[in-house]
Amino acid sequence: MDVLQSTINKNSKTFKANYEGMSSLLEQLKAYQEESRFQGSEARIKRARNNDQLLASERIQLVLDKDSPFLELMPLAGLGVDNGFGANGTTIIGIGLVSGKLCMINSNIGTKKGGTMDFSTTKKYIRMNEIILENRLPCIQLVESGGANLPDQVRTFELAGANFREITRRSEAGLTTISVVFGNATAGGAYVPGMSDISVFIKDKAQVFLAGPPLLKMATNEIANAEELGGAEMHSSISGVSDYLAADEVEGIKFARQLMTTIEPSKPHFIPSDFIEAPKYDPDEILGVVSPNIRIPFDVREVIARITDGSKFLEFKPDYGKTLVTGWAEIHGYTVGIIGNNGVLFSESANKATHFIQLCNRNNRPLIYLQNITGFMVGKEYEQGGIIKQGAKMINAVSNSKVPTITINLASSYGAGNYAMNGRSYQPNFMFAYPNSKVSVMGSEQIAGVMEIIQRGKAQRAGVPFDEEKFAPTKADIIEKNEAVSSSWYASGHLWDDGIIDPRETRNYLGFCLNVFNNKAINGTQTYGVFRM
Repeated sequence: MDVLQSTINKNSKTFKANYEGMSSLLEQLKAYQEESRFQGSEARIKRARNNDQLLASERIQLVLDKDSPFLELMPLAGLGVDNGFGANGTTIIGIGLVSGKLCMINSNIGTKKGGTMDFSTTKKYIRMNEIILENRLPCIQLVESGGANLPDQVRTFELAGANFREITRRSEAGLTTISVVFGNATAGGAYVPGMSDISVFIKDKAQVFLAGPPLLKMATNEIANAEELGGAEMHSSISGVSDYLAADEVEGIKFARQLMTTIEPSKPHFIPSDFIEAPKYDPDEILGVVSPNIRIPFDVREVIARITDGSKFLEFKPDYGKTLVTGWAEIHGYTVGIIGNNGVLFSESANKATHFIQLCNRNNRPLIYLQNITGFMVGKEYEQGGIIKQGAKMINAVSNSKVPTITINLASSYGAGNYAMNGRSYQPNFMFAYPNSKVSVMGSEQIAGVMEIIQRGKAQRAGVPFDEEKFAPTKADIIEKNEAVSSSWYASGHLWDDGIIDPRETRNYLGFCLNVFNNKAINGTQTYGVFRM
């Protein structure tokens, strides 16, 4: 493969302005990440300490192998969501190594709202289940949850039920779920250990019941204490809901790690060599390549040169459909296909992508989509030339592709361009975003402009003059509101991606995800829907 030759001048005003602007956005990202690490009030944490309980994040550190990386997923879920519990909801979800095996880990934050599930938390569970099934991962649930948040039950009830359903579907698919119960797991929360393949309860701490003493008294007039209803010893010796009784949290986590050794190891599709060549160009320079202002273009090859092994890239059809860059590279030793935007999509660009996606599927190569797209080219010439038809072919290929995919929104992701570049609705296996990125039907100015044209048309049909002065504040309001809901923070808060990342860590995120993909066989496809010719 050829080594990409960078043309970036690190001393230029543009590079320095980009670097400064992106650094500022990263400070905002750090602030939101710190917010996502909130695990409850000081009083609630103190109570946990006095009760010899660990925090959710500490439980994860204990269950992971020493020096294991941990790919936290959806850490900003819930950010800016009305009537919710804030960033991260009430659970920490991610992938790491446990007893040498890649494993999904879900740790309820029992010190935050009792670990009850708000809307964003239940949506995190749904997304977690998708990732587990797609990548055939076992799962460890570190349980301490009061079930659904009752004031939000209208939004959480159905999603919570789907989460319990998926535990059993994972079991049917041969994917083991191990639950360790550290405290209350009441009402719906009781179904998590109840539906898991193996459950471990902590002595004198775990309390698992569908109805606690107060509800039992109200519903049946029966009087019973918490231990009789759902204590760890009762469930371990009488009901059989618990398979192991642990003396304390450390022993409970030890059981989980030991149980992971009994699970059949995966058969990796491919194992890279020990020697991995670093990029020729410093990934830190991505901050100067990509602009915080998404209207300022950049060559996606400059990003590719800073994430691939040896900055090498074998470009496919370099002289055709030049607004889309396609080609092969290695990232942490894994061969991948890369599709990146360098402008609006024309018919030639779409045809090139369709061809390339077919090649990657035939050769079982995962695909990486690097989004920076405002959409497809419009206008009489392009409509008559069949832009819809060519775009439909590309979306057909994206939709029916069977190799694993990762999508990263580097800047903009608008309209049908989002679809063609494997946006969230096209189910990439993982999707991440840069902090400067935006996602929307179209840009804010375009939306406001369309609304202005509509209002002008109404005025003309009514035979009255269009009031420019009166419409001005309305136009400004449209732009302001769309800017807010198209921001990376809004998108990640509403789980339109799996997390906002530091651009300098792009290569490492990709490498980890590729390792997850290769946990199982990778099989592309040679069948698609009808390609309209």
